[in-house]
Amino acid sequence: MGLLTGLVTLPLAPVRGVVAVARLIADEAERQYRDPAAIQRALEQVDRDRAAGLLSEEEAVAMEDELIGRLL
Repeated sequence: MGLLTGLVTLPLAPVRGVVAVARLIADEAERQYRDPAAIQRALEQVDRDRAAGLLSEEEAVAMEDELIGRLL
């Protein structure tokens, strides 16, 4: 990047910083969303909620399908 280009685009530096931080946050959120350990814990919670009567069978199956879909 040349000196002139650097000076002209300097006002955009905060925007580029915000975009970079947003990308990092999105990448981390995606990693956590697809984390097999987190999905396993969520599946176990669905089983506990079903056993406690907090979820109907249909709700539990729908939640399990969604969680398994995140693994694929």
